[in-house]
Amino acid sequence: MSNSTPPRAQTSVPTIHLSRLLKSPVDARSGESVGRVDDLIVRLPGGDAYPPVTGVVVGVGGRAVFVAAEHIEEFGPDRIVLAVNKVNLRGFERREGEVLLRADILGHRLIDVAAAELVRAYDVELDDTGSGWVLARLDTRRPARFFGLIKSEGGHASRDWKAFEPLIGHSGSMTVRRVSGRVRALKPAQIADLLEDANKHEQGEILDRVHGDPELEADVFEELDPDKASRLLDDMSDTEVAALLGRMRPDDAADAVTDLRQSRRRRVLDMMPPPQRTKVITLLGFNPDSAGGLMNVDIVSCAPEATAAQALSVVAAAHALQPEALLKVHVLGESDRLIGVVSVIQLLQADPGTAVADIMDSDPVRVPPDADLTDIALLMADYNLYTIPVVDDADRVLGVVTVDDTLEATIPEDWRRREPAPRPVRERESALTDSGDISDGEAQP
Repeated sequence: MSNSTPPRAQTSVPTIHLSRLLKSPVDARSGESVGRVDDLIVRLPGGDAYPPVTGVVVGVGGRAVFVAAEHIEEFGPDRIVLAVNKVNLRGFERREGEVLLRADILGHRLIDVAAAELVRAYDVELDDTGSGWVLARLDTRRPARFFGLIKSEGGHASRDWKAFEPLIGHSGSMTVRRVSGRVRALKPAQIADLLEDANKHEQGEILDRVHGDPELEADVFEELDPDKASRLLDDMSDTEVAALLGRMRPDDAADAVTDLRQSRRRRVLDMMPPPQRTKVITLLGFNPDSAGGLMNVDIVSCAPEATAAQALSVVAAAHALQPEALLKVHVLGESDRLIGVVSVIQLLQADPGTAVADIMDSDPVRVPPDADLTDIALLMADYNLYTIPVVDDADRVLGVVTVDDTLEATIPEDWRRREPAPRPVRERESALTDSGDISDGEAQP
């Protein structure tokens, strides 16, 4: 039987709930009592398999000792019988890649990957594959309580283990989890939401998952609430902060530098890559709520005599620019003065050999760097604009303000704290179906 498909999805197989097994007796083969179950150990696989149970932590006379899975003869829901009469009383020590189900999973929060939210595990389900027991499912439904006691509802809202990403904290298993983690499949905004909901321990776990992908890490910090980003940056070294800001959009990096402690700003700026440092220092010279403070200094431009095909090739080559800044190409004349703009749609619909000068808007809406946020928003609404160039007194382009930056700056702070609308159920159901999720009780809402 494959260890990559939920056993219970294939046939009816024995299932054990961790909550029932904990504190159950552990007996020697002779029948003599050895101790009680303190915890179960699983090993995180390197691929897409389910974590196999590799042993049991047994409480013996106040000590925690390890019993390997191969020394277990009977693994039942309320008792474990060993295949030996004696156990090694040497104290248990966790090894690399091991997860303790009670200590690390039960009662702890994990990432529900399909829903991109943190949920708590209230029980763990184990399945017998025929060749060993595996961690198969989690129950994330809070159990009902009656006068302080857990009340059984006769069923479990269990879901496939592969729908979750654990947040464990054990450095010895960090490498395995970093390689096999599914956090990096989430969108940067989703990861940012997770970080804002997480406690300090959980934040460290999530950040470790994205740290191996520098570009993703930069995208995540661009999406974070400024206060949260500032607190996270406080826990990083100057070198780490400078490297991170060097990969962020200049306008977001400038905002982050502003939020740093005064004593750190110069040190961090000095460590940043020179081109990025120049852009950030330029942006720091403007009011953050003005066009100059909101703009992105990276733009795409061409000469008026360029053809539509040549202008499109400039857009295609601008891999480092944010997509929103690529919606229009700025047409520059002598002394780099702005003489027009042309949208990518116009370029795509024009004959490839058409001169840009023939299809451009020769009198585009533009704003000075001191234009305030309200003026920018009204211009975008009145003229249905997604970008507005920011120009100096000589009509030289300083940067471009995009609609997403304008929206972010205009959304009231209390709106940001609202609970986001739920994601479409269809997406979540599809993700769980693809992973082979099976429930033996009430469906998880």
